[in-house]
Amino acid sequence: MRLALGGAILPLALLAAGPACASGGEHVVDDAAVETPGTCHLESWVTLSSGGGLVNSAPACTRKAWPNLEIGGFVTHSWTESTDDTLIGLSPKLMLRSEDRGIGIGIATSVGYGIQKGRFETASAIVPVTIPAGDKLRFNLNAGWLWARAGHRHDMFVGAQAEIALRKNLNVMVETFTRDQGKVGGQAGLRWTVAGGAVDLDLIGGRHVDGATRSAITFGVTVRR
Repeated sequence: MRLALGGAILPLALLAAGPACASGGEHVVDDAAVETPGTCHLESWVTLSSGGGLVNSAPACTRKAWPNLEIGGFVTHSWTESTDDTLIGLSPKLMLRSEDRGIGIGIATSVGYGIQKGRFETASAIVPVTIPAGDKLRFNLNAGWLWARAGHRHDMFVGAQAEIALRKNLNVMVETFTRDQGKVGGQAGLRWTVAGGAVDLDLIGGRHVDGATRSAITFGVTVRR
């Protein structure tokens, strides 16, 4: 996320592989939290746009012995009318400071290996900051670095997101983001949490999510246990 999906959507998919307990999954802007210690999750989503798309599956776990470290990975397949790319990779995340202390701070990293070409194709290092603003609102701010072998690109990335709790199990998330190249992007969507908090269902619409593609729609499911 060439039509832009081939080269640019992949590093954005890495950014989106965050914790399911908050803004993670298919959202581009991440929060500072990690998954609940002793819990694992599987985030899966499909993003579709004109002429292409992306399918992603991202498991992750946080051990009780290491409550601030989330160990995750991903498998991502993207396609356009002329290309197909599959990445596998790792996406560890460290929570440096919990938002329970006022402001949350973390470090989210990723590295992706291209199956077709047999080489590393993407990497990222992002600092997410979470600012609680009451029981029903919080803000997430991101800044960091993206790398994609295609075009030998090194980009700085910044993003901001607002999470609004409409009900106990229904959230609205609105975000905007940009990097050195391409147009400013944005997404807005709903997250419905069911099965006592064990499952999240997401529906998201976006504009210029990859910096170029006009519009995209995403369907996501997260299961944790």
